[in-house]
Amino acid sequence: MDFDVWWLLAVPLFFGAGWMAARAEGRASRSRTGTLPAAYFKGLNFLLSEQHDDAIDAFVDLVRIEPETVELHFALGNLFRSRGETDRAIRVHQNLVGRSDLDAEQRVRALDELGLDYLKAGLIDRAEETFRRLEGSSREANAIEHRLQIAQMVRDWPLAIELAQQLQRDPDVSRAREITHFHCELAQLALERAAGEGAGSVRAGVLGDARAALDAARQVDPAHPRSWLLRGRLAELEGDPAATLAAWQTMARIGPDYLALIAPEFIAAHEALGRVNEAIGQLETVAAKHPSVDVFRAVLDARLRRDGAHAALGWAETALQAAPSLLGLDRVAELRLAEGAQAPLRRETELTRTALQAQVRRLSRYQCGHCGFKARRFYWQCPGCNRWDAYAPRRSEELERG
Repeated sequence: MDFDVWWLLAVPLFFGAGWMAARAEGRASRSRTGTLPAAYFKGLNFLLSEQHDDAIDAFVDLVRIEPETVELHFALGNLFRSRGETDRAIRVHQNLVGRSDLDAEQRVRALDELGLDYLKAGLIDRAEETFRRLEGSSREANAIEHRLQIAQMVRDWPLAIELAQQLQRDPDVSRAREITHFHCELAQLALERAAGEGAGSVRAGVLGDARAALDAARQVDPAHPRSWLLRGRLAELEGDPAATLAAWQTMARIGPDYLALIAPEFIAAHEALGRVNEAIGQLETVAAKHPSVDVFRAVLDARLRRDGAHAALGWAETALQAAPSLLGLDRVAELRLAEGAQAPLRRETELTRTALQAQVRRLSRYQCGHCGFKARRFYWQCPGCNRWDAYAPRRSEELERG
């Protein structure tokens, strides 16, 4: 509402400035009386009375009376867009684009505003086409920004890379993080496709595409954990556990807290090489500095396989005393029930799990550090605000604990 009010306050100011300029330059199509039109004061009165819809209608009438007031058109168009009335905003800005009396800069501005209208309305193809028309103009960089936004919306990663590279020509702008993610998105798509392919030349070709994308990502930012995480998964699909571990050990050095995202796979790769003790020890060392319920669960399951239920649950209780966790406690209760607890203890354990469930659902989510959007799965790009690397690889429980 505050934003709308500011726009409404701007409307009469824009109109007054435009009217005076038009009067001074003699561009008016009718004779002037030396005073502002009555509709102006009518709209201003509605505005001051907080009758916003009536004020807008009055200012729309002013546009009809004073068609040469370009600034009023811009103000109304932007106001309509901010209120979600994109069809009216589009008509206003289309009218401006079609006028023959605009100078070059005003026409560029009108195209930019029209592209924003289309984008807000979800008319992606029209928005892309409109922003393309701004190539070589004073608003080219702004248009490329919006085209980059569109490319990410439609997941056109090759185009996103191209546009981000254009923006990076500005020495004051770094797009390395986004470009790294765009290459990783291409790699992720190739890995998903390869996982569904049988052995053969097609699968080998797709894995080659994934490798090329990851090589490109590493060239842009060799210290980003995502490319190393995906390189490990590429090696997994190629059946090379040693290469998998090499990639993930590099990731562990760069961003040890990201091991939480692949803790079970990390242990499985070590198990394939007969090095499970090494995996458990490394994850416990990481968890001491970066507490993670995902690491706790992975280590507990590995100890369950290696040492048996009694020893594993004993370790879990000690670990939970050192770093209390409701999510960890829920996993321990689940294992106790699976192990066939005696009747009195079983009822108590079931009641404990029932009481925990609401908190478990709340605390097991990931949360964007920018907009607060919560999700059950980890995202490299927040679905709420579209920022990259906005999620920490930790659950809400760990974030709340600080």
